[in-house]
Amino acid sequence: MDARLNFFASPIAGKALKYVMSAGKAVKEAPLPAATQELVSLRVSQINGCAVCIDMHTKEAAAAGETSVRLNLVAAWREATVFTEAERAALQLAEEGTRVADAAGGVSDEVWANAAKHYDEEQLTALVLLISFMNMANRLNVISQQPAGDYEPGQFH
Repeated sequence: MDARLNFFASPIAGKALKYVMSAGKAVKEAPLPAATQELVSLRVSQINGCAVCIDMHTKEAAAAGETSVRLNLVAAWREATVFTEAERAALQLAEEGTRVADAAGGVSDEVWANAAKHYDEEQLTALVLLISFMNMANRLNVISQQPAGDYEPGQFH
């Protein structure tokens, strides 16, 4: 599979994506647990069918010590016993925040309140930014059909 666009060779993409990468770095450095960030990034990417981001975040999480059991169960987190209540709240927020077109009204008050029980305002801000960032990155990659499988942990950090 060949990508429809080469973002690394495009002057306009280079100009725009340097800011996108900078925003991603700021979110990564936010006071939200790294494991939560990778789980949320993976779940959003699964929902959107972004193979390149699934590849990236699975490998990044594994390199950071995440277990294969937890990574394999992210898609079925509701039935899995391996996630904390805080992680479950973040995954639920990620799903509703990603499926805004499917969920009449967007993120429910119940889901927001559950997330707010586990995360302070700075962490919630980081979580909302991460969910939004991942949805944007997923759309860039899905639209342009970026191929997956060759990502090396740390490649973009």
